[in-house]
Amino acid sequence: MIKILIVDDHALVRAGFRMILDAQDDMSVAGEAADGREALHRTRELLPDVVLMDLHMPQADGITATGAITGELPAVRVLALSTFDLDEYVVDALRAGASGFLPKDISPEELVEGIRVVHRGEAAVAPRLLTRLIGTFVQVARPRRRTTPEQLAGLTDREREVLTLIARGQSNTEICQTLGMAGSTVKNHVTSLFAKTGVRDRAQAVIIAYEAGLIIPGDC
Repeated sequence: MIKILIVDDHALVRAGFRMILDAQDDMSVAGEAADGREALHRTRELLPDVVLMDLHMPQADGITATGAITGELPAVRVLALSTFDLDEYVVDALRAGASGFLPKDISPEELVEGIRVVHRGEAAVAPRLLTRLIGTFVQVARPRRRTTPEQLAGLTDREREVLTLIARGQSNTEICQTLGMAGSTVKNHVTSLFAKTGVRDRAQAVIIAYEAGLIIPGDC
């Protein structure tokens, strides 16, 4: 079972999400929180697998809570929710450690699948949408941590090439075709560059590629 914590300042929204998620055979809502401060407390208490995190809350916001949760409890995955498809706060949430984001007007099926995706350790953002989002905001949003050349210094030329292709929105399968490599080889390169740069998933990998200047907005 995937244990889920729902964080939203609207009780009606939390109730709606709970109804959808508790109806799934592989999911269980472990608890709820109304703001970021309560979210951290409840995460420590319940140790959910996935935190469904609203970014816009009037008191303690979801970005700060995301950073606190992923910093203290890295095994917990955070799926950010935003009112808008392209929201600069989403980039801040990804920098803070969120494993992806979904707009709040998605279908129940998309919500359920997004939770399953982040629970598997993947980023719940479509590659093309991710590059469009970050290409729009990463140069103007205030970063919490800028990528330094040292973070990329340990990468091999091939790993830099793979990172650049990830930032251009390519899946592992597409990278295989572009570079003429076996799927297992690409996967090994991705795993290695994640470990060397300290990123958790493709979402954060795209951010550091932009911030390190490997790719610029529109170069996709």
